[in-house]
Amino acid sequence: MFRSLEDVEKFNVSNERLLSATHDEIISGATTDVYFVKIRGVLEKIGRLDVEVAAEIFARKKGIFAGLQEVKTILSGKNLQVEAIAEGESFSAAEVVMTIRGLYADFGIFETTILGILASSCGWATSARECVEAAGGKPVLSFGARHLHPAVSSVMDYITVKYGGCSGASSILGAKLFGDMPSGTIPHAAVLLTGDTLELARVYDDVLPASEPRTFLVDTFKDEAEETMRLARALGNKLNGVRLDTPGERGGVTVGLVREIRARLDQEGFNAVKIVVSGGLDPERIKALADAGADVFGVGSYISHAEPIDMTMDIKEIEGKRVAKRGRIPGLQNSSRLNKVTL
Repeated sequence: MFRSLEDVEKFNVSNERLLSATHDEIISGATTDVYFVKIRGVLEKIGRLDVEVAAEIFARKKGIFAGLQEVKTILSGKNLQVEAIAEGESFSAAEVVMTIRGLYADFGIFETTILGILASSCGWATSARECVEAAGGKPVLSFGARHLHPAVSSVMDYITVKYGGCSGASSILGAKLFGDMPSGTIPHAAVLLTGDTLELARVYDDVLPASEPRTFLVDTFKDEAEETMRLARALGNKLNGVRLDTPGERGGVTVGLVREIRARLDQEGFNAVKIVVSGGLDPERIKALADAGADVFGVGSYISHAEPIDMTMDIKEIEGKRVAKRGRIPGLQNSSRLNKVTL
């Protein structure tokens, strides 16, 4: 752990590496704001570093709580008492979501790291839950990995499934973290390289194991409804689904398009074929497309670009005495929702 400014000065990194922090760097405090390290020497000199304190963390706006698992990893092995609301539960603006009691020396340096973990995790979980609720029980898949730095995309996918309610995620690591196989169909690149959607579907059917769903993009070369019916007539009951990802230049995926494809499939007896939609989805569009007959929703940027939910950590007790900065009420707030956390 970084204990002094001298440790910071000695810390050297190569620029010939991925710029993201390693696990060891995060746990050592390398991702914290430097003033938490600089002040340790000052507090130690005046005998105020190894002081018993109680701190609380509260949210700036409402959301879904997530990120506790990683915070526990950061604080693991330290003699601290932690309480928090349950992950996956909703919280209101200004509500205390976590308290930490122990020596300031044991956790003060990690304030930046803890707040960052909670802010991002709660933001992703909240946006995912909004999409899941809009879908009305139909599956929502997290397709946002391509919109984030790869160092954190797996965290987002894990959070969206574990606490946001998504049914699956596209990134391999993200899915494996929650013990599942990643979810996905086929890329447009494969259709373009093959030159024909139906030809690709036939080869895909020959090459991939029978357990892999046969769901194909139908917006690459031809009218989506026409391509859908070509696949359905050729593959029959092997076709699990079609995916609509019509680009904005063509108007995107519309309610009318979903209704037409659903009707055409049903008219020819392909009632079991699912319609998967993706591309710029948000809760409002998800609800409208679900009502029109869409079955599965691949959501990317609405979740990955979720605004982090700002968190604040305040020391509220020092050696048993209630304290607070101006504008805050001294002492820990009473909350029946906080539960003891085992580190």
